[in-house]
Amino acid sequence: MSKSGFGQMYRRFSSKLLDLVVTPHVLGEVPAETQLSENQNIDQSNKKVVCYVLQNYSRSNALVVDGETRRLKLPAALDPILLAEQKEKAAVLFLQHQDDTHLLSQTPNVLPPRLLRLIEFLEQHSEYDIELVPVTVLWGRSPDKEDSWFKLLFTDTWATPSKVKQLMNIGLHGRESYLEFHEAQSLRALVNYAKEHHPNLSPATYIISELNEYLDRQREIVLGPDLSDRRNVMQSLIKSQEVQDAIRKESIRSKVSMIEAERRAIGFVNEIASDYSASAVHFADKALTRLWTQLYDGVEVHNFSTVRELAKDYEIIYTPCHRSHIDYLLLSYVIYKRGLMVPYIAAGDNLNMPFVGQLLRGGGAFFIRRSFRGNALYTSVFKEYLYSILSRNTPLEYFIEGGRSRTGRLLPPKTGMLAMTVHSHLRDRAKPIVFIPTYIGYERLMEGATYVGEMNGKPKETESIFGILQTLRKIERIFGKVHVNFGQPVFLDDVLKEHNADQIKIERNDDPIPPEVSNTVNSAANTILENINRAVVINPVSLLSLILLATPKHTLDEKICIKQLDTYRKLASALPYDERSQITPLSGKEIIAYGMKLKLIKRVQHVLGDIIAIEDNQAILLTYFRNNILHTFVLPSLIAALVEHNGKIKHADLINVIQTLYPFLKAELFLKWKEDELKVQICKYIEALVQAKLISIDEDNFLHSPAPNSEEHNQLVVLAAPVMQSLERYYMTLALITQRGSGNISTHQVEILSHLLGQRLSVLYEFNSPEFFDKSLFQSFIKVLTQQGYIDKNEEGAIIFDENFRNVAQYANLVLDDVTLQMLQHITSFTDEELKEALDAVAAQQAKKRLKRKKK
Repeated sequence: MSKSGFGQMYRRFSSKLLDLVVTPHVLGEVPAETQLSENQNIDQSNKKVVCYVLQNYSRSNALVVDGETRRLKLPAALDPILLAEQKEKAAVLFLQHQDDTHLLSQTPNVLPPRLLRLIEFLEQHSEYDIELVPVTVLWGRSPDKEDSWFKLLFTDTWATPSKVKQLMNIGLHGRESYLEFHEAQSLRALVNYAKEHHPNLSPATYIISELNEYLDRQREIVLGPDLSDRRNVMQSLIKSQEVQDAIRKESIRSKVSMIEAERRAIGFVNEIASDYSASAVHFADKALTRLWTQLYDGVEVHNFSTVRELAKDYEIIYTPCHRSHIDYLLLSYVIYKRGLMVPYIAAGDNLNMPFVGQLLRGGGAFFIRRSFRGNALYTSVFKEYLYSILSRNTPLEYFIEGGRSRTGRLLPPKTGMLAMTVHSHLRDRAKPIVFIPTYIGYERLMEGATYVGEMNGKPKETESIFGILQTLRKIERIFGKVHVNFGQPVFLDDVLKEHNADQIKIERNDDPIPPEVSNTVNSAANTILENINRAVVINPVSLLSLILLATPKHTLDEKICIKQLDTYRKLASALPYDERSQITPLSGKEIIAYGMKLKLIKRVQHVLGDIIAIEDNQAILLTYFRNNILHTFVLPSLIAALVEHNGKIKHADLINVIQTLYPFLKAELFLKWKEDELKVQICKYIEALVQAKLISIDEDNFLHSPAPNSEEHNQLVVLAAPVMQSLERYYMTLALITQRGSGNISTHQVEILSHLLGQRLSVLYEFNSPEFFDKSLFQSFIKVLTQQGYIDKNEEGAIIFDENFRNVAQYANLVLDDVTLQMLQHITSFTDEELKEALDAVAAQQAKKRLKRKKK
C-alpha cells in the first residue's frame, strides 16, 4: 500500500474513533467564500483554493475540522489540494509549526513550510488565489487561572495543551467542544499588504503574526480575557493608587487609623466583587436549560449575529430593558449558548442574599448599592473595580433603567453606571466601547401579581429567600414564549465625538465630569432606550392586550376581534416600526387560541356569535404587555383619535396637532423619530389607514371618519383608544396648573398632586391602568413642558406661564370628549385648604417611610 493510501486509511480510522466521543458545536456562520462543492478544492471560475488555518499543531483538532467540513459539504480539510503542478497533502495550515528535526525543542518557532510553499506558488502563478479560513477549536470553556487544579487541567485555557492533556480534553469534553469558521482572508492580499507596509518583515512572518492575533481575539470572545482569581483582583484594587488615595482621605475625614480605613475599603471590595467561575456557569447552563424547558414554550433569539461581529473588535456592554428578575439569567444563558463569554452583571445589592448572592457572583454578578451619596471611599472602590473590568476587556451588562419596570413601559434612564463607564473609558481607552440595547419580551411574568399590587399602592416587596421560594412555586405554570432581540448598537466614541467630548482625557477617579461628557451620557442613555424600543417584538399577548383593553368592558365579538388583530398585524408589517422589530406570524384566529391556552382570555359562547373576553382579574396585568408595544402604535392611534373624535379634520391641522403633542409622547415612550422626520411618518400612516379603509380623504384634503356604527368605525374607535390615557394624563396636569394660576404652585407640588389625582382617577373611573400610579410619567411631562418653553419658574420656584401654555391645553378639545374633559376639570379643582391638606398628608407619609428605613 502506498504511503498516501495508508495516510488516508489512518485518517478515516482516526475520524471514526473521534466521532464516537466528539460532537463539536459549530458557532457562528460558515463563510460564504467556502461554499464550494464537496471534495472540490479549486473554484475553476477564478482558481481559488481553500485552506483552513489552525493556531496550534494538533492532529485531533485537524481531524475535528475535517469531519465538520465534510458534514457541512465544504472542501474537506484533510483532502489533498492541487495547485497546477504542485500538490499539498492537506488543506490545513498550522501557524505554530513543530520542527520535528529538533526533538528536544518544544518551541514552535519554525515558519510553517506549507505557508512558505503557498506564498512561493502565488508569486509564480498570478491567476491563483488562496482563501485562508481561520478556525477556532475549543475543548470546554474555562478561563485560565481557575482556583481548581482539576478544572485547569481538563478544560480549554490560554495555554497550548500537551498531548496528554489533549487526550483528556477529548475524553472529558468531546461532547462540549466548540468550533467556529471565521471569515476567509485572501493570502494574496495579505502578501501584497505585507510587502507594501512591512518591507522589513518576510510576508510569512507578518501573516503568522496577524493570524495569531486574529485567532487570539476570537478565542477571547469565547473564553473571555485571562482572568485572575478573586483574591488577586481584591489585592490589586486595594493597592491601586486611586484606592490608596481614597483610604488616606477616609482616614483623615473619619478620624480613624489607616489600618481601619483600609479595612473598610477591603470590606467594600468584598461586598462588590464578582467571583466568576466557569464551573458555576456550566452548572447554571444545565440548570437553566431545564428551567426554560419547564417554564417557557421556547426562547427565541433575534439579531445575535450583530453581537458576534462586534465582539471581535469592541468592548461589549449589554444594556437590556429590565422587566423581570429572569432578565439577567436569560440574557447570560442566550449569550453563553451562542458561544460568547457571559458578561459581568451589575446587580443591585438587594440581591446579595445568603446563598443566592454567591450563586450570582459565580455567574459573573457584582453588586452595587442603590446610592453612593456621602460615601467617598465606596465610590472610589466601585469606580476602580469597574475600571479594572473594562481594562481587561471583559463584557459587561447593566440595566439602563436602574430597576424593573412595573408598568411595561421603559423607565427614564438612571445614568450612574453609564457615567462611570464613560469616565473609565476616558481614563484609559483600552478598547472601543459599544452598547448593545436588548429588548426582552415576555408573554407572562413571574412577578406579575406583585407588580399589580405595587402599582395599586402597596409598598415594594424587598427581595428575600422566602420571596424567591414563593416565586419558584409557580414553575409548573406555562409562561408562553420569551423573545430576546438585540437592537441597533450605540458606539460610545461616535456619541463622544457628536458632543465634542472625544478629545477629553480624565486622569483620576474623582475628576469632575465636564459638561460635554454629561451631555454624552444623557444622549447615549436616551439613544439606548430608543434602540431597545426599535427592537420591539410584537407578540400575540401584547396584540390581544392592545385590542381588548381598548374596549369599555374588555370584550369583543370574536369575528371583529380576529379582524382587528389581522388589521394591526398588516399595519405593523406594512410600516414596521424598525427593521429589527419582530411581528408574530400567527393569524388573528391563531392568536385568540394562543391567548386562551395561556389562560389570559376566555370565549363566552352566544347564539349570535361568540365573544372574546379578558379572563377575570387579568385586565390590569395585561396593561403591562400592551405597554410593551404601545410605542409602535401610538402615532396611528393618535391619527385615529383625531379623525374619529372630530368626524373630519383637515390634513394640515392634524399634522400641526400631532407635531405639538409629539415631544411629550417621544419623551414618555422613547420614540425613534426626530421632529424633522415626523411629518413624513404621519403621512405614511395616514396612507396606510386609508388603504385599510379605516379613514378616507377627500379632494379638499380633509380626513373623514367612517359612518358611525359601521364595522370600520368600530375598528377606528379601538385603534384610537391606546393613546387616550396619555392624553388624559397630560390634560389632567395641564388643568391642575391652569386652575391654580401662574405663580401659585411649584413643580414638586404639581408632581405630587398629579400622582395623587392619577391614583384617584384610576380607582373612581375604573381606568385599570397602572401608569396613573407612575410618578415618573408626570415628572417627564413637566420636564418637557419646561424644555419646550411652555412653563418656567419664578424666583420663589413657582410655575409661571402665559397664553401659549393655555393654547396647548385647548388641543385637548380636539381629542377628548366633553364628559372626559368635565370630569378632569372637576377632579383638578382644589381650594387652598384642600391643597394644603393633601400636601401635608403626603409629607407626613414620606417622613414616616424615612423613619422606618432608618430603623432598619
